[in-house]
Amino acid sequence: MLERELPTTQLGSALKGRSFVSATPTPHSPATSRAPALAFTAPNISALAKSLCEQFAAANAAPSHLQMLNWLARGAGHRNYQAFRAAAVAAPSITPEPTKRPKPQAEVPFALNAHATKALMQFDEAGRLVRWPSKFAVQRFAMWALWMRFDASRVYTEREVNTLLNAWATFGDPVTLRRELINMKLLARKADCSAYWKEPQRPDEEMQAFLRAARQRVEV
Repeated sequence: MLERELPTTQLGSALKGRSFVSATPTPHSPATSRAPALAFTAPNISALAKSLCEQFAAANAAPSHLQMLNWLARGAGHRNYQAFRAAAVAAPSITPEPTKRPKPQAEVPFALNAHATKALMQFDEAGRLVRWPSKFAVQRFAMWALWMRFDASRVYTEREVNTLLNAWATFGDPVTLRRELINMKLLARKADCSAYWKEPQRPDEEMQAFLRAARQRVEV
């Protein structure tokens, strides 16, 4: 037996009191065995439901399989099932390939040298310098890490420089740090020390690797 669902209570009301003869398609019915599988879509589900209700209400018998196909096709805006089938077959079925996102290029790590590694050990997990390195080669890396904390778009007073250095160094000697930043040309100042600013610098690959490691130490 052909199984069918009455789609809505409205449809049930339209069929109430009618006598239907059930149509049982044969196993080799052209409508069921040889018809290709076609995707069915309707531009407006409300209009489709209304069309089916009207066609059920006007029917004197239960629809055959082919009649049901015609009703669905009309509800979707086609003249009949044959017109729907012709349009579906003529339209190429193209499944767009999913957009492939380019894989991000893995950043080639630049190995830290011994001095950079030693300098990194002078910072705690919050990125603060906890001791003043004894070797100049290690001091140089440490000063670049402090340079990174200054904003290139603003001018600082000496007091503001000290406040920032005390925030990023725990041993309480902003005077030494400020002097070394000036000596290494990472900071500049007016002759009367009334204004300080960050000097634009371009770190080399070795220093860039160290600064990345210093930032990651804070971000983790």
